Amino acid sequence: MALMITDECINCDVCEPVCPNNAIFEGELIYHIDPNRCTECVGHFDTPQCQELCPVECIPLDPNHRESKQTLLNKYRKLTEKLMT
Repeated sequence: MALMITDECINCDVCEPVCPNNAIFEGELIYHIDPNRCTECVGHFDTPQCQELCPVECIPLDPNHRESKQTLLNKYRKLTEKLMT
């Protein structure tokens, strides 16, 4: 699954710079996560870095974007392949 940021977000700016896939971006009121770029840090880290650092724990799994670990790994490979070319 991709992750999502809920309305409890306090715009602390902690999550965005730690995202290895540049999936997190600042919205009008809160930060958001692009599900097409979120791999839950699969391929980069053992745990999602945004979840680890979020002081208000407002980054749950997104039930609208269910993905297996293999799907997340495939997404990671496609994203990093684009960076290498």
